[in-house]
Amino acid sequence: MSFRAGVAPIMGRPNVGKSTLLNRMLKEKISIETRKPQTTRHAITGVRNDGDVQLVLVDTPGLHAPDKRLLSRNMNRAALGALAGADIVLLVVEAGRWTRADDRVLNEAVKARLKCVLVVNKIDRMQRRQDLFPYLELCGGKADFAEIIPVSALHGDNLERLHQIVADYLPEGEPLFPDGSVTDRDMGFRIAEMLREKLTLNTHREVPYDLDVVATTLETRGRAVVAELEVRVNRVSQRGIVIGRGGLRLKAAARQARLELQRIFRRPFHIRAHVRVRKNWFNNPRFCQ
Repeated sequence: MSFRAGVAPIMGRPNVGKSTLLNRMLKEKISIETRKPQTTRHAITGVRNDGDVQLVLVDTPGLHAPDKRLLSRNMNRAALGALAGADIVLLVVEAGRWTRADDRVLNEAVKARLKCVLVVNKIDRMQRRQDLFPYLELCGGKADFAEIIPVSALHGDNLERLHQIVADYLPEGEPLFPDGSVTDRDMGFRIAEMLREKLTLNTHREVPYDLDVVATTLETRGRAVVAELEVRVNRVSQRGIVIGRGGLRLKAAARQARLELQRIFRRPFHIRAHVRVRKNWFNNPRFCQ
C-alpha cells in the first residue's frame, strides 16, 4: 500500500474541545486543557504515525471576535495561518449547539477551499441522545462537508473511526516528520504550558487571561530536567493571587506540573517559578510571539 501523509488543522470557536481532541487522538498530552475558553494561544502540531499513515494534527486557538489585545489578534492569526498548507480541515463544534462563532469558523474553512470534516464533539453531554440526529441533519445543511462525525473527545468515543476517515483523505507521499516525532514544540515550551495549565485551573476567574508562563533557562542533569520559569501577570494584585498565601498556590501548581511531566516523559523534573509583573504584556510584541 502507498504511504499517506498530510496536515489537518483542528479549527473551532473557543472551548469546543480542540485540545482534548488532539491529545486523545495522539494518545499523548501535547496541548494543555482547561474548561476556560482561549486556553490555547499557539498553533501546536502533533504527529500520529500508524503504519502507512502519518497524520499531522494542528491544535489551533479558538477563533473569536478580535479585541484590542495584540495577543488576541495573534491568536486569530495563528488559527487562520494553520490553514496554509493543510490537506484537510477538522471543524469542531459542540453537539446540540451552533452559534455565530461557529459560522465564523465555517466561513474561514470554506474560503480555504479545503475538504472539511465536521467533528461534532461532546456527544456525552447531550441529555437525550435522540436529539443528536436532528442536530446532525441541521449541521449537514450548513455546508458540503466531506464527513460529519459525532465524537466524545473526553471519553474517546468514535475517535478511531475519525482517524481512519481522515487518513483516507490524506494524499500519498513521504512522511512529513521523522518516525517517532510527536510534536514540533520543544521541552521548554511544554514545561511552561504545563505550569500555565495548573495555574489556570487554580486561580480566580479573571487571572488566567492576564497570565503567561515562559521557560527562561533549561538544563539537563543526568536524566533530570531542571527548568527556571517566569510567570507573567499584568497587575501587582494578580501576583499575590498566583503566589498564594505563603507561596502555597504557586508551589502546588509547580508540583502538579512536575508530577504530570514526569508521568509523560518518565524522567525527573525540577521546576523553579518566579512571578513577575509585566504591565500590559499582552500588547508587547516582545512577549506575544
